Amino acid sequence: MLIAANLIDARAKKCKVVAKGEVKRAYTLKGLLATAGAKSAIEAAGGKME
Repeated sequence: MLIAANLIDARAKKCKVVAKGEVKRAYTLKGLLATAGAKSAIEAAGGKME
């Protein structure tokens, strides 16, 4: 979905989510790496990492 939305290059092998700003909605992230700060912000907003 990130490639289809043109958020990352199609040649990217890995993608890592970093904490910047606020997370206001619950998101479910699958197959992505995340920093500890990003993971805690996502989980605090009701989301989860899979």
